[in-house]
Amino acid sequence: MRTLLAILVAAILAQSAQASPATHINFVTDWKAQAEHGGFYEALALGLYAKRGLDVRIIEGGPSVNVAQVLAGGAADFGIGSNGFVPLNLAREGAPIRAVMAVFQKDPQVLIAHPRNDVKTLADMKGKPILISDGASVTFWPWLKAKYGFSDSQIRRYTFNLAPFLVDPKAIQEGYLSSEPYTVEREGHFKPLVFLLADNGYPGYANMVLVPQKWIDTNPKAVQAFVDATREGWIKYLVGDAKPANALIKRDNPEMSDDLIAQAIAKMKSYGIAVSGDVKLQTQLGLMTDARWKTFFATMVSEGLYPKTLDYRKAYDLRFVRGAK
Repeated sequence: MRTLLAILVAAILAQSAQASPATHINFVTDWKAQAEHGGFYEALALGLYAKRGLDVRIIEGGPSVNVAQVLAGGAADFGIGSNGFVPLNLAREGAPIRAVMAVFQKDPQVLIAHPRNDVKTLADMKGKPILISDGASVTFWPWLKAKYGFSDSQIRRYTFNLAPFLVDPKAIQEGYLSSEPYTVEREGHFKPLVFLLADNGYPGYANMVLVPQKWIDTNPKAVQAFVDATREGWIKYLVGDAKPANALIKRDNPEMSDDLIAQAIAKMKSYGIAVSGDVKLQTQLGLMTDARWKTFFATMVSEGLYPKTLDYRKAYDLRFVRGAK
């Protein structure tokens, strides 16, 4: 009798679960599909979102997609915050959107140079011309000025065209750990010097999940489910079989090759991009702390990027990663 009752209860619960519609979430990324989005795609490919009652659609970003504007306008539900400036800028503008997890403990921002005897450290670049984008002038560049004494007179405009760098052996430019260095090796046939800013004191998080406050207030269970599934997806992507995610990445972005994806994964692992700092275990992936945010904010306040009166804590919400162990 007990066995029959248990079977009936299980059947009723299963029917109830099936009757409950999945929570739909449009998730917009900050660039075209790439390995740096791998854990999100892995969670989608393996049904980790669906297992937690979510119907997630990943919307590929690109150079013309401003994630903050997309979320503020309601065109997507969740999105990726590329760096710590994104949620802080939203807080400054009074937009109720929070970072709820940080996939990358280290920002993959780098400076690269040709092999040369006079550049062995970031400090050696002081006074030398450096190609940076317009966006960099109000993000990591002020930090370089504060820490290493760089000046605006060094700035040369980087238009995301590698040709000026490749033909000038004295050139230095910005890049992304898994992008420009690989392309330089492939097209320039030399291995550039790579300086990861995070390994030289740059304090910001990267690859954060941004969520509007209305979701946090009205459906925190869905937010928690997204964070938990995303964490599991990233763990499986980095230490398990990445093929399911890579198939979806290449579907969304045919420009992605197996070699490009493989080297990006290898660099994320070897540089400790996702697992380092406060994240001691893979199961802590996504963790954020008040201390790190305070340090990042204080650094940028000292450079005049934000007023001291800004409530920087409105840029993030730690409740969804506190349980990471």
